[in-house]
Amino acid sequence: MRIADALPLLPDSPGVYQYFDAEGRLLYVGKAKSLRARVRSYWRMSPELHPAPGQGARILRMLSEAETLEYILVESEEDALILENSLIKQLRPKYNILLRDDKTYPYLYLDEGADFPRFELTRRVIRGKKIRYYGPFPSGARALLDALYFLFPLVQKKGCLKGKKACLFHQIGRCPAPCEGKITPEEYRKGIEEAKDALQNLRILTDRLEARMMELAEQERFEEAAKARDQIEAISRLRIHSGIDLAGGENADIFAILNGEKRGVVLRLFLRNGRIVASSHSFFRQTELFDPEEAYRQAILSHYNEGTPKTADTLLLAHPLESAEELERILHRRLGYRLKVLQPRRGPKARLATLALRNAEELLRQEARTAEDPLEHRIAELFDLPRIPERIEIFDNSHLMGEAPVGAMVVWERGEWRKDAYRCYRLESRDEYHQMMEMLQRRIGDFDREPAPDLWLLDGGETLRRLAEDLLDQAGVNLPVLAIAKEKLDAKAHRAKGAARDILHGPGGELRLEPGDPRLQRLQRLRDEAHRFAIAFHRNAKRKKDRKVALLEKKGIGPATLKRLLDYFGTFEAIEDASFEELKQAAGKRATDSLRNHGESKKESPHS
Repeated sequence: MRIADALPLLPDSPGVYQYFDAEGRLLYVGKAKSLRARVRSYWRMSPELHPAPGQGARILRMLSEAETLEYILVESEEDALILENSLIKQLRPKYNILLRDDKTYPYLYLDEGADFPRFELTRRVIRGKKIRYYGPFPSGARALLDALYFLFPLVQKKGCLKGKKACLFHQIGRCPAPCEGKITPEEYRKGIEEAKDALQNLRILTDRLEARMMELAEQERFEEAAKARDQIEAISRLRIHSGIDLAGGENADIFAILNGEKRGVVLRLFLRNGRIVASSHSFFRQTELFDPEEAYRQAILSHYNEGTPKTADTLLLAHPLESAEELERILHRRLGYRLKVLQPRRGPKARLATLALRNAEELLRQEARTAEDPLEHRIAELFDLPRIPERIEIFDNSHLMGEAPVGAMVVWERGEWRKDAYRCYRLESRDEYHQMMEMLQRRIGDFDREPAPDLWLLDGGETLRRLAEDLLDQAGVNLPVLAIAKEKLDAKAHRAKGAARDILHGPGGELRLEPGDPRLQRLQRLRDEAHRFAIAFHRNAKRKKDRKVALLEKKGIGPATLKRLLDYFGTFEAIEDASFEELKQAAGKRATDSLRNHGESKKESPHS
């Protein structure tokens, strides 16, 4: 709806509003307690519609591009806040901040109700009345866990408690062997308490590791000494050193967000029992409209997911937040416990917020010294992209005559592969067009959990590129798409490295660059990694399928019967779970004694 037509119709109700440009591209998403009051505050109506004076230059730039306005009504301001955050992550508006760090950090937990409890890793709440959590640990959680079992006499493996005989760990002095009754729960508890003290003061842990490392080195057990050294380094990275030690044993999370000239940073400190035990940070692209309120809302809602264990009572912010009370209510509903949101102005807590700000400033200074990749700028200029493509997702699929079709997505971000973000897709479609459609639809469906990148690159031609654009348009997502098609020589793909004249397809049409052009070579490199990953996944999937086929054929189920069963049940797992009557119905006249034998053998299986 045109802005002039929409303004008189705006209700005095909570909701989310969206500004679009003349081409229907989403510019900005905002939330409001009163849509009428908030949206009208941007404008003046006489003598004609124009932006209200006194607004910042960036807001005026956004309003100058805005042509239409849409809004969504919700029940409360809290619902508006949640919807705003979700739409920003899914639709990537041009002028909103997009924070990408949606990781769920690991915690250590201990079931103190068990006779011989063990420390374990988790990313969610564990059921139990006496579960105690430590963390979160943005990095080094595995090293921390391994160090505990390396230094303290604890039950090393879950299976140890089920056995009746002491294992190798007892022989080398690392397990007290409760399986043979060599230690009582009370005696075992002393080792647990020592380990808990070390978790609350990581200096204890690193000092003991250093002493143990020197012992191992003197004994010329260099591999074990190197492992201890690596654990020390990983645990040391968790800590930010400060002179602040709250005597009350406070448990708090501290967030600070700063915006720089080119990038911004979100810093998180984790205070446990009055000491900072871990920290994490993530950078975001400097946006045309930086709103600290929006940045904090997004960072908080992304960090505290359903199932986040309770390890803090307070969330301290380095800047004031108008929506603090709404966020408290949302978090209470989401988490099931209360988390007080504060912006301290004096005292030890204010010093913690200042410490977070100082560290955020230092991260921005370090980031400013990092050279940007000039190829990303040149690729953006070549295709007239709306922003520098710092994060690129590349897609390819693989199959053999329609068999075991799979898809793969690899991620390139700021000059390196993000292998933790790679994704594999098992596909149902038999042709490449519908395989790509299936894969991209699934990726779009994940945008609310894993926000969209700056650019998509497809292995294919203009047809697949247009398909991707159509799917994104249907979802209302602003995301440019490129495709790279292999050069054909004698009807065959030309793959000679450094010599292939692959064809590039972008929003402006087809492009052909010289084989030695670094921009082409970069895009070829991205495409080749997706191709490699897709083929590797396809081979594994095909190998698993071949093994299952061979097993069924060994039972006397031939190819024709197997095809009927797969067409009916869809997967080998469903065939395995089916009864003889179901198998008989699916196979029809082809039902044989082999099917009966297969169904009966499944019943006898100890795993069924």
